[in-house]
Amino acid sequence: MTYIPNSIEARDVASLVHMQTNLRKHQQEGPLVIVRGDGCRVYDNSGHEYIESVAGLWCASLGFASERLKIAYEQMRNLGYYHLYRHRSSEPAIALAEQLLKIAPVPMARVIFQCSGSEANDTAIKLAWYYWNAIGQPRRTKIIARQMAYHGNTCATVSLSGKPDMHAGFGLPFANFKHTEFPHYYRRHEPGESETEFSTRMAEALEVLIEAEGPDTIAAFFAEPVMGAGGAILPPRGYFEKVQEVLRKYDILFVADEVICGFARTGEMWGSQTFGIRPDMLTSAKALSAAMLPISVVLINDRVHEAILAQSDKLGNFAHGFTYGGHPVAAAVALEVQKIYEEIDIVSRAKRLGPVLQTTLGRLREHPIVGDVRGTGLILGMELMQDGEKRVPFDSAHKVGARVDIAALRHGLILRVIGDRIVFAPPLVIESHDIDEIGQRLERALDDVAGDLRKTT
Repeated sequence: MTYIPNSIEARDVASLVHMQTNLRKHQQEGPLVIVRGDGCRVYDNSGHEYIESVAGLWCASLGFASERLKIAYEQMRNLGYYHLYRHRSSEPAIALAEQLLKIAPVPMARVIFQCSGSEANDTAIKLAWYYWNAIGQPRRTKIIARQMAYHGNTCATVSLSGKPDMHAGFGLPFANFKHTEFPHYYRRHEPGESETEFSTRMAEALEVLIEAEGPDTIAAFFAEPVMGAGGAILPPRGYFEKVQEVLRKYDILFVADEVICGFARTGEMWGSQTFGIRPDMLTSAKALSAAMLPISVVLINDRVHEAILAQSDKLGNFAHGFTYGGHPVAAAVALEVQKIYEEIDIVSRAKRLGPVLQTTLGRLREHPIVGDVRGTGLILGMELMQDGEKRVPFDSAHKVGARVDIAALRHGLILRVIGDRIVFAPPLVIESHDIDEIGQRLERALDDVAGDLRKTT
């Protein structure tokens, strides 16, 4: 493709490496340049309007622009930067930490601020190792997550993630990261197997892995309440109850990755509340600041906190941190976002609009290229299947998911497509009429692709 010299598209291709992007294809096709946002809609540099059905990267909970968050400017005028190293602090970081401890899903002792979900999960990994060293069990170095889970893109967190495409070519994953079964009931249940029976099988597989590796070598288990980049996969009935029984049996730390699920996404303030999870550590980011500035958090319980205090007695400094962790501007913005959530009662809003999303998109289960559709609150996953009832997938050569993605853009809808699965997590400020419009635009895109498939297969 030939670009106009010095156009924004040509400048992009000549200067940027794009993350999670086919780089050769990008050289040929260039970017979609977004220049403005308004609620759940964004606009490109040609003036075309799109509904953003997954809040950017699951994160723009208050939409794509906010006059209210001029608090960032006010904080910059007062104190534009300070750090939390060596006994220093700032009021926004303290106030935000207090608020997060107040609303935590289970009692938590302290807050550690970082700058991204990846950094938060990377920190939780280090803390798991630090904890077991502190209590005299240094053999506990292995971390377990799930196949197809995503927990970040540092070397450690992408090793924790169970996505082979993110390991390829990087020499990863590291050896002490292990992966148990992908709990995707629709795709992976055996004929006649109930959700509860499937959950039992998943928990048994976890226990088999723990026994095979050696229980005294396992430091922690990481899980998202709803698996985001795995495809918005809801846990099958009884899953976390059974998994937590196994973890308690072997005294393994549980880290709840709430980077996506935190702040009302699942219909409660935390996914841990939705699914009865009682973590030792909890990580969050994204909606913490409504994605307006980078900030993340690790919440730790008394058990972990007492161990790191003991390490400080032995070693002195807690030798961990990042320059921008607890940045006063990011903390001030996140604190203001929390105030907005309270004012608009974000949990009640998710409880009210969640059923609208589930019903509106659920009716597309009858579409000839759609299989299972299920979600909770304002997160949902949709399978694209050749035969949904018999669970017959499309041949990957047809690239059905990619074709739906392209068709949706033509109809003014930005999707997140993971293989042949579409995931939805719109801004939490979405309205019922916007959800209806998502359904209509998506149906037109599905019709386009179904028509093309009939002609070519």
